[in-house]
Amino acid sequence: MYLIYFAIIVLIPLWAQMRVKNTFARYSRVPTSTNRRGADVAREILNANGLYNVVVEEGRGFLSDHYDPRSKAVRLSPENYHGHSIAASAIAAHECGHAIQDGERYTFLRFRHALVPVANLGSNASWILIMIGIFAHLSGLLLLGIIFMAAAVLFQLVTLPVEFNASNRAMKQVVSLGLIGNREQREARKVLNAAALTYVAAAAVAVLELLRLVLIFTGMNRSDD
Repeated sequence: MYLIYFAIIVLIPLWAQMRVKNTFARYSRVPTSTNRRGADVAREILNANGLYNVVVEEGRGFLSDHYDPRSKAVRLSPENYHGHSIAASAIAAHECGHAIQDGERYTFLRFRHALVPVANLGSNASWILIMIGIFAHLSGLLLLGIIFMAAAVLFQLVTLPVEFNASNRAMKQVVSLGLIGNREQREARKVLNAAALTYVAAAAVAVLELLRLVLIFTGMNRSDD
């Protein structure tokens, strides 16, 4: 059972990552009918939403695209910054969706930002406490580790509505502003859905691992009774 469990939590993220890479590879070779670069798509969306203070920058690394709320910057990986493809346009629009969320003070995005220090602490400290608690048979220490891990899991769960909302905003923007053709909407949605799978997979694995630890804690308490 443990072998099956560990196979599942390893295979789910791998499958999601392969899906993203394959989908991106496919649609990064398909240019949009408007022939705009990802950087141009991002700039037009930001301007259309009055976000002139948000800059569009070229980042580093493959699929390193993100929105930095501290610097007010949409950073696109080189292939998406310069690319004229459906994938580049979809991903650029998605990151602008986060910038729009930030500008509107979207509730889930603010909640996720507030959870960052707690989630970082939980990620760093939880496994130390958990391992000591299990091997030393200290249920109290194990419980503390589970609580820390739960904070990190909560962060991943809150990330889901943030990412899905950003994708929905992205599609509305590229359609309403005419940044992609009507026939390209389906392909752009495929790119965004594939990217969302990585967050769903990460959250699913985190929840499964948390449940497993809760069961270990419950079993430890029963053996002490």
